[in-house]
Amino acid sequence: MNDVIASHKDRDTLMEAPMQLKNDRYLRALMRQPVDCTPVWMMRQAGRYLPEYKATRAQAGDFMSLCKNAELACEVTLQPLRRFKLDAAILFSDILTIPDAMGLGLYFEAGEGPKFESPLSSYAQIDALAIPDPEDELGYVMNAVRTIRKNLNGEVPLIGFSGSPWTLATYMIEGGSSKAFTKIKKMAFADPRSLHLLLDKLADSVILYLNAQIKAGAQSVMVFDTWGGVLSPRDYKLFSLQYMHKIVDGLIREHDGQRVPVTLFTKNGGMWLESIAETGCDAIGLDWTIDIADARRRVGDKVALQGNMDPSMLYAQPERIEQEVELILDGYGKGSGHVFNLGHGIHLDVPPENAGVFVDAVHKLSVKYHQD
Repeated sequence: MNDVIASHKDRDTLMEAPMQLKNDRYLRALMRQPVDCTPVWMMRQAGRYLPEYKATRAQAGDFMSLCKNAELACEVTLQPLRRFKLDAAILFSDILTIPDAMGLGLYFEAGEGPKFESPLSSYAQIDALAIPDPEDELGYVMNAVRTIRKNLNGEVPLIGFSGSPWTLATYMIEGGSSKAFTKIKKMAFADPRSLHLLLDKLADSVILYLNAQIKAGAQSVMVFDTWGGVLSPRDYKLFSLQYMHKIVDGLIREHDGQRVPVTLFTKNGGMWLESIAETGCDAIGLDWTIDIADARRRVGDKVALQGNMDPSMLYAQPERIEQEVELILDGYGKGSGHVFNLGHGIHLDVPPENAGVFVDAVHKLSVKYHQD
């Protein structure tokens, strides 16, 4: 690993034995501690925009086979770190592993994304769902975490993740992706008892799942609430936020003597930043529809912020990418507490060299925001 991941200058770190990190600026920023420059990673940084990923997926045969092979999942997790000076690795997996382990029959339709053979529509179906054992039905994920952590060799931290209960429920009830979310909203408003039962089971499952990832080696965890933004403000708090709050309350927050930071990300959730910050999370992920300066004013020093460049900016010329990075850094301003990221996942047809421009620009241009 040392010869394939870009080396970082040794510095004083917050890490003590048994875990030593050569680059800990991502964890320091999440805890709003001083850093030498703003850390950066990308959602979906291991993925289809990289030709080496496509080759590894072809070797695996299909997406879930790739997820369930610890060595290959490790390989694709490390691929972007060989190309770019990223400050964190994120576990290669999928948000729908928990519903799959509950027996809904996850499969992937070409051009249509994930689907379930047995979507949920009744209280009886939901009541019959068992909460998966993370070291049994989801043991392949923990094997991947352990394998990745070992092969990272202390270069950068490893991020574990899960989908939020609301987001997982949308797929489980709709049977796949949706534009109008009519089935889950029908349940929310016509049969809320059933939906709350499902969301509560999912929250319990996510707590077990993320805690198992932490015990297996994840040094930070993130909850992706991809579809929380389709709800009204009142319904967001009722059907999404309260269950993420339950997850935050149930997570291991210290492991091996180290703080384990938690990030919550709701796409199109900018109107609820204050409420998200009240959950006790360490950081809030921002999409590109909110100005980061406004976000920082609203949350103050309560939480760190992650984000928030429009992923489509990576189609631009290098000079324009660098300009956008500078604008976002200037918007956040001086001091720690900012993890630079895209506002959502990197697009599959982005030229990899543009991603490199982005990462390098963050490191180069952010130094002045961390000097006295």
